[in-house]
Amino acid sequence: MIADAARVLIPSVTAFMIGIALAPVLTHYLYKFRVWKKRGGKGNGLGDASGTPIFDSLHAERETRTPRMGGILIWSSVLVTAGVIGLLSVFAGSFYAELNFVNRSQTWLPFAALVFGALIGLINDILDVVTPDARGLSLRVRLGVITVAATGAAWWFYAKLGVSAVGVPFSEPLHLGLWFIPFFVLVVLALYASGIIDGIDGLSGGVFSIIFMTYAGIAFVQHQVSLAAFAATVAGATLAFLWFNIPPARFWMTETGSMALTLALAITAFSADVLGDGVGVAVLPIIAFPLLATVVTTLMQVFSKKVLKRKIFRVAPIHHHFEAIGWPATKVVMRYWVITLIAGVLGLAVALVA
Repeated sequence: MIADAARVLIPSVTAFMIGIALAPVLTHYLYKFRVWKKRGGKGNGLGDASGTPIFDSLHAERETRTPRMGGILIWSSVLVTAGVIGLLSVFAGSFYAELNFVNRSQTWLPFAALVFGALIGLINDILDVVTPDARGLSLRVRLGVITVAATGAAWWFYAKLGVSAVGVPFSEPLHLGLWFIPFFVLVVLALYASGIIDGIDGLSGGVFSIIFMTYAGIAFVQHQVSLAAFAATVAGATLAFLWFNIPPARFWMTETGSMALTLALAITAFSADVLGDGVGVAVLPIIAFPLLATVVTTLMQVFSKKVLKRKIFRVAPIHHHFEAIGWPATKVVMRYWVITLIAGVLGLAVALVA
């Protein structure tokens, strides 16, 4: 019998090692086919899409010579890890069967969310690279696709799993009834919007790996071992990406990575909620505080520009504001890592005592 901790940690370390092994192959082809924007600067994302002189002065030049689609390394490492363990569980005995974390009861939905986000994001990234004006799928199309997918997942939680409430720390679950579905969709959209944190070398990789490892801890304590193994595997794969994304980045995550991670994180948080007698959603704003700050500051900037006709920050989201006021990119990244670690520990503590 394998200890539960080993069932979580072995796939995580495996995903990291597979990611390290796959990175040189991915790098070769990304550079060979010149997988970067043909024109730098923003144009179809959230925030300052209409005019971005500050952002362009900070990053536009590198956008035309640093490969995109680095997020392929993350989800491919997770897929290869799950596939290898799954095959070994069939042909090599019970040891590997106990390590197999892909199952209907806990991980099919977050796994499906990871794959779905990866594919839609990959389509966007391909269009970003091959079109002369460097435009992928429009924001409206992406939000529409995410909304449809989130609604389907919400219906599954509500109708198939019987979930219509969210856990509340130190209190009884909050029963939402049918309102659970729009609430679910809103959380998914908010997390997807936070994907624009992928803007500085090393930033998104460090933040997401810490967040997923924190949820692995929450799920583990709640005896959701397969869910914990899934979250830890994603964290391990993201750390492999981070190894090559530390400045100067070998490649950038872009949509195929950020969309996969944000959708998988949303489903993981809901899976670690009332299904595990926990508060996975309620602690999400704490654990993912940097993601929350990214969305909130961007919305504040857009509102202020549209309504008040002035900017609150030099550039949004706020991590670029820090760059604009003179912070070195490495300082921004490392301070974000520190904040995410503190937020993760605090959120984990709340989840454990609630």
